Amino acid sequence: MSPAGRLDAVIFDWGGTLTQWHDIDFHAECLALAQAVIATPSKDDDHHAHAARLHAAGDVIWGRSRDHQESSTVADLFTEAGLEHDPELLAAYREFWEPHTGTDQQVAPLFDGLHGLGLKVGVLSNTIWPRAWHEEFFRRDGVDHLIDGDVYTSEIPWTKPSPDAFGAAMAAVGVDDPARCVYVGDRLFDDIWGARNAGMRAIHVPHSAIPRNQVGHSEGVPDAVVQELAEVLPVVADWHVRA
Repeated sequence: MSPAGRLDAVIFDWGGTLTQWHDIDFHAECLALAQAVIATPSKDDDHHAHAARLHAAGDVIWGRSRDHQESSTVADLFTEAGLEHDPELLAAYREFWEPHTGTDQQVAPLFDGLHGLGLKVGVLSNTIWPRAWHEEFFRRDGVDHLIDGDVYTSEIPWTKPSPDAFGAAMAAVGVDDPARCVYVGDRLFDDIWGARNAGMRAIHVPHSAIPRNQVGHSEGVPDAVVQELAEVLPVVADWHVRA
């Protein structure tokens, strides 16, 4: 057991934190998503109309996460849109997102450095995507073996900033004291306010242009701000050693 005040784990957000932030064409995203709709011989089977319904459903899904911390899945998105879909037809949607899923090159040395301090490394992501997709991205980029535990909100009832979501991430890496955990993220509501409210320290990576409809009711005050992921290690090491 480490001395009181020392750290046990550092848990990371995924999109915009472990990956580079990209502005997304949400209309193009929904057109790709609409390719998974089960086609019928009907005049109502209009690809662009389906995309518009999916876009509106996405706003509802994000609103549930933002205001009520309720999680959703890809299937929930189609249900909200009133459309039937075939999961086997999601290839175009996945291909649309593929260029935006690359792991930052600083992640591997950072995770190695945190392990060198004796700390667990975790991931907690607000996502509607299945776990398998995220695991494949990490495996593709050669960092999957460096993650001690990961939680995707598509598989739990809550989203960030719910303390329950952060608790699930702590359990995934095998720790139980939020005061000995650090959370790293790009969003001042979901990540920073959420982590601080859950009892963790929080590091902000302020590179993401958060869409207006995803901005929550509060902005958290981080314990530290870094401009790139490589700067996380010395901050955490200082907290860990000085405690």
